[in-house]
Amino acid sequence: MTDRVHPNAAAAAAASNGAPPAPPKTAPFPATKSQLYGASRPAYRPQPHHRRRHSRSCCCSVCLWLSLTIILLIFLLAIASAVVYLIYRPHRPSFSVSAVKLSQFNITSSSLLNSKFDLNVSTRNPNKKLVFTYNPVSISIFSNEIDIGDGVLPGFVHETKNTTLLKTSVISKGQQLDSSSESTLKSSMKSKKGLPLQIQLDTKVKLKMGALKTPKIGIRVTCDGISVNVPTGKSPATASTSGAKCKVDLRIKIWKWTI
Repeated sequence: MTDRVHPNAAAAAAASNGAPPAPPKTAPFPATKSQLYGASRPAYRPQPHHRRRHSRSCCCSVCLWLSLTIILLIFLLAIASAVVYLIYRPHRPSFSVSAVKLSQFNITSSSLLNSKFDLNVSTRNPNKKLVFTYNPVSISIFSNEIDIGDGVLPGFVHETKNTTLLKTSVISKGQQLDSSSESTLKSSMKSKKGLPLQIQLDTKVKLKMGALKTPKIGIRVTCDGISVNVPTGKSPATASTSGAKCKVDLRIKIWKWTI
């Protein structure tokens, strides 16, 4: 009979001879479906963001159309302004100080100012087809940039080719002065040239051109070159207005700024 060699006996014999046992032969595992799918699947590539590009193009289109609309409106406004100017030939009203009388001007021991001015201002509308409608006019009189009197004129309508005389009293009653203002005014009161005066008028005016009416526009009238001596008796002192000049400025308010 032949002897059968069992695997365990063969492994033991090999171990006794000093050789490591041979690993058992096993069949290779077949590849799974997931491994096969992963091997054939292409690498992931992020797709471009078409939505962002679309939103950017829409934003650019809106900005472009908005810019074109603004330019068109400015162009149309310039054409309309040119047409109005050619038809109506508008001119600013002119102002002049015809008379100023000072009947009271004193500074008390407690640095309080009391003054009274009688003021006549003439205004002329040089336009043939333009009517001015004025709001109430606030009037201030300054000397060396110190407010020495305030008053108000009622609103009025200024017809075409017309000169209107405005009369009012400008008063300061018990106005507190600081030491610098008091010193400046007392020095001018003693001067032979008298008190230098600056008259300032502020109001709003609306223009009427036929059936067309504009919004109210702010104007400021500033008159310089006037001086008056302080009266010593009961008779009022008449100011020198021969060198008086008045300037009219438009005051347009945009948001919080006035230009």
